[in-house]
Amino acid sequence: MNNLLDIALIITSLGLIISVILQSKGAGLGGLTGADTGGVFTARRGIERVLFWVTIVLSVVFFALVITIILIGR
Repeated sequence: MNNLLDIALIITSLGLIISVILQSKGAGLGGLTGADTGGVFTARRGIERVLFWVTIVLSVVFFALVITIILIGR
């Protein structure tokens, strides 16, 4: 059981790292079309929206796995 949780935590953390890196690289892509990217609040469309929600879901799963591993470890 612990090995399964550890493997799930590793996979989740790698997915979370990748999604955060992709978000930081995708931040400047709006400038290619001439859109104003200087504002703090921009509408997320398409893949940016999906990537945003994937990052949120992965972070919630990550923290749930960490808390579960801590509680089982006692």
